Amino acid sequence: MKRIVLERLTLRNFKGFKEFVLDTNGGNADAYGDNGTGKTTAFDAFTWLLFGKDSQNKADFEIKELDSSGKVRRHKLEHEVEADLLINGRRRTFRRVFSEKWTKKRGSVTDSFEGHTTDYFIDGIPVKAGEYKDEVDALIKEDLFKLLTSPTFFNEQLKKEERRKELLGICGDITDAEVIHSNPALSRLPAILGERDVENHRKAVVARCKAINKEIEELPIRISEAQRNQPDISELDEDLLQEDIEDLRSRIQAKEEEMLRIRNGGETAVKEKRIREIESELIGIQSRLQSAVLDQMAIKRDEVGQMHREFDSLRRQIGDKQLQIKSNKQTIEFRNQHAGRLKTKWSEVNSQVLEHQHNENCPTCGQTLPAEQIQEAHSKAEADFNRGKAQRLEQISAEGKAAMDEVRQLEQNNARLQDEIEQLTKQSTDLQERLGAAEAELEALRSGMKDPAADPEYRQLQTEKEDLQEDIKRLRESAGQEYNRVQQVVNEIRLQLRELEEDLAKFDQYQKIEERISEIEKQEQSLAAEFERLQEELFLTEEFTRSKVALLESKINSKFKYARFRLFEEQINGGLKEVCDTLYNGVPYDGGLNNAARINVGLDIINTLSEHYGFSAPIFIDNAEAVTQLIDTEAQLIRLVVSEKDKKLRVVPHNNMQEAI
Repeated sequence: MKRIVLERLTLRNFKGFKEFVLDTNGGNADAYGDNGTGKTTAFDAFTWLLFGKDSQNKADFEIKELDSSGKVRRHKLEHEVEADLLINGRRRTFRRVFSEKWTKKRGSVTDSFEGHTTDYFIDGIPVKAGEYKDEVDALIKEDLFKLLTSPTFFNEQLKKEERRKELLGICGDITDAEVIHSNPALSRLPAILGERDVENHRKAVVARCKAINKEIEELPIRISEAQRNQPDISELDEDLLQEDIEDLRSRIQAKEEEMLRIRNGGETAVKEKRIREIESELIGIQSRLQSAVLDQMAIKRDEVGQMHREFDSLRRQIGDKQLQIKSNKQTIEFRNQHAGRLKTKWSEVNSQVLEHQHNENCPTCGQTLPAEQIQEAHSKAEADFNRGKAQRLEQISAEGKAAMDEVRQLEQNNARLQDEIEQLTKQSTDLQERLGAAEAELEALRSGMKDPAADPEYRQLQTEKEDLQEDIKRLRESAGQEYNRVQQVVNEIRLQLRELEEDLAKFDQYQKIEERISEIEKQEQSLAAEFERLQEELFLTEEFTRSKVALLESKINSKFKYARFRLFEEQINGGLKEVCDTLYNGVPYDGGLNNAARINVGLDIINTLSEHYGFSAPIFIDNAEAVTQLIDTEAQLIRLVVSEKDKKLRVVPHNNMQEAI
């Protein structure tokens, strides 16, 4: 077991202590003091020294001494804590110093506060923060330190889940197979679980039961809603409705045939046929008069369209090349700036000279080295410096040359692009002139097209068509009244038919809703059966948990002399809730247990944890005056005792670790 003993703890300018030494002589010790004299500060200093936090696990607590208004009493002090530890008999010294950083800026007569610094020392040797942390972690991890140095930490600062994890880590968990084997009533559980563990199956069952309950609650509402949507068919006869519908459809068909005969009168049909013949002849005359011009217009339209497409292509090419020139100019500017910076950098490197001072004394014996050795070392350093300088200058020159080469290439590219833009612009101007001329020719062809209405034959046929249309109009006016009367009869029959079809559709809707209600009722029965089966499975998982609780609590409690633990709590509904309550003689730790019992229970837990982890660390017992008899422990005990008569903190060390307190 690794044994850590606090031999001496020294505080300087720490939380009101100008200088204080807690000297234990390597054994147990008592610290007596009235309230406010700094008993807890000693424990805060020890934890801050190792982990940068106080005993309440706060990293932002105030280290400096404050006045009555809460301001820092004195600045520019070094606040430090130092501890001499015996680790399995070997002394190690750890020291942490917290300081203000003040600097005087040029032109200012006063110092300026710039922040804080923390310095670390191990066995008198300054180390970096990371090295210091690694050394402390190698000594004891922070979480384990808290568990082993404070009797109240386990029960008052650890969360329930963390306490359970520690307890299970001490005794080991119990497998599901062990629990099932211990209770014959659980014999069917493995077949039910399948690939799941008990807890995941329980969660799945609870979730499914909740979903089933919700579905079952909604089913009556869905049935009621379906029944409300069912049509009333109590006074309807499906067969009679079907017969009436067929009769109305026959009557509508007869009336529609009568309307067709009225609309398609014999003389009207002859005149309509002649009108169609005239329209065909009119189209022939128009085509004969205009076909040649239309062909020329089509050719010219194609020519104009092709010119437009060529003009758009030229404009896009010019735009693309202009964008490329702009991009190249931006790159040229960037490369020129980069070359300027490289030139400055080359001058800086070229102006560098060797600043080398060789130690003229032997590092082993301290005697002055011979002049030839000193000169040799200087020459080697100078050669190395010049070689490195030449390499850097060569690299800078190469990078500058590459930048300027790229600039020249880009400028040449821009000149070529500008020439191409000028050529494309000239082509665009020429094409635009030709396009204007072609559009003018197209408009001339369009305005010179001959109007067919000026042709005598065309005018004669147009007049005949108008006369025929007038004749048809007169014929239809005489038949229009009869046609409208029959149309009104058809509309009335259609309205009756729609009403009867709506009544007939009610039977199909009624049947579908009946089938839906039946499906819902079957679903309700299936859900009820599934819920009953799941409730049985849930009971088995809870019985499993109760069996596991009995085995687990017995196994854990056997590791402790005084502390007992309750890991589960029975709920009103019969379920189990995960807890982690510490008990002493049946009294919960946070439910009426006095301070003395709390401390002794905490020491009992520390004893078991120390044995489990193989560590023994100093235990700080605050409010130790409440305990008349502490239980036995192998660790070093530092009691913090309230003593009204001691207005300054007084430390009383004991000669050995076993001396009674």
